[in-house]
Amino acid sequence: MNLREIGILYRHELRSALRERTIVVNGILIPIFMYPLLLWGMFTAVTFVQGLNDGFASRIVVDGQLPAMHSELRDSLQALPAVDVVDDVDDPRAAVAEGRIDAIVTLRPTDDETAALPGNFRVDIAYDRAETRSADARARVEALVSRWRSRWLADLGDDLGLDAAERGVFVVAREDVSTARDFTNVLLGYLLSTFLIMMVAIGCFLPAIDTTAGERERSTWETLMTVGANRGSVVLAKYLYVATLGIVAGALNVIALMVSIGAVLGPLLGESGASLDVALTPRAALVMIGGAVLLAMTFGAAMMVFASFARSFKDGQAMVTPVIWLAVLPILVGGEPSDVNLSTSSATVPILNISLMIRDAIRGFFVWDAIAVTLVVSLGLVAVLLFLARRVLSFEEFLTGSFDGSFWRFAKQRLFARRSLSDPRPTAR
Repeated sequence: MNLREIGILYRHELRSALRERTIVVNGILIPIFMYPLLLWGMFTAVTFVQGLNDGFASRIVVDGQLPAMHSELRDSLQALPAVDVVDDVDDPRAAVAEGRIDAIVTLRPTDDETAALPGNFRVDIAYDRAETRSADARARVEALVSRWRSRWLADLGDDLGLDAAERGVFVVAREDVSTARDFTNVLLGYLLSTFLIMMVAIGCFLPAIDTTAGERERSTWETLMTVGANRGSVVLAKYLYVATLGIVAGALNVIALMVSIGAVLGPLLGESGASLDVALTPRAALVMIGGAVLLAMTFGAAMMVFASFARSFKDGQAMVTPVIWLAVLPILVGGEPSDVNLSTSSATVPILNISLMIRDAIRGFFVWDAIAVTLVVSLGLVAVLLFLARRVLSFEEFLTGSFDGSFWRFAKQRLFARRSLSDPRPTAR
């Protein structure tokens, strides 16, 4: 391989990519605008739905009687501005199931050992948790009953001469020892480790197909072979081009998310989101950049191998799609942000190891021996994939498009089959 040849071919591939509208849109524009628009759309949709639900009056049926001292509770339910008490419902449970009413509130005295407390009462609420309006009705009734119960117990304590401290049997105090930076790092680590993988894979997707199957569909492979460059230089230049666009897509994705997460996601998360502190340490940024590079190198090599068997751009999309599905693996296995951490054993699983490495680095955890294993495993996988791509493109039938088969058929007939003297290996240029 010749570095000068690789440089010339690499720059040629990049210039060609910038003239392709599809590659520019998917590799540059979507990573820039996707997250601000996606987060803004999610925030708008949630607030819109909340506004609709807050504007609806909860339709409830009130049944049963309470002790005389709590008779005003029924009147308080009817006086709630967001509650509409419905009378004359033949079958209330069927009405809840059909959505004609939102909840059934049954008021009655207790009939167990708690009946020894004078005036004690019980409130049963039947609702449909699958319906938002029904769940809101339950919450509104529970809030009113809770306030009424607290006021009643306070009155009982006053009658007995008990102050607030004496009325409290025990107190549960909560203290959040985490900082805004801790909360943000957990959220950011989960989002970045998840979406960075997807965006790098998408960034490599079209370039890998265009530089292999696209060349074959345009019948430009033969022309490329006349430039006199070594076959290995051609493959490496194309691979570096695919990996570069994947890295660019990942970097733009991170920048867009970092810029938009505080402004858009903060109000959506309420009290905890209002104190988001978005910042990365230099060490975490370095590990994240290295992870993005490893992802681009892995996806680029894998996609080029599979796309080499496609005879057209459309076939290439179908053949490379399984590599995209591999990107879902960290999302399924990784679980919640703190469920799984990078270890020496998990570092041997490709893609998942990079995802966990990025997540832990953002949260401030650096397991250097596991990171070293991740680096070795990822680079080893890239080397194997590049070797396969080089072997595939060393056969002339792939350049001309005459080979009609899958990767597994090629591996059986070309890579692993024993060759006889009458079937010599093709000479790679």
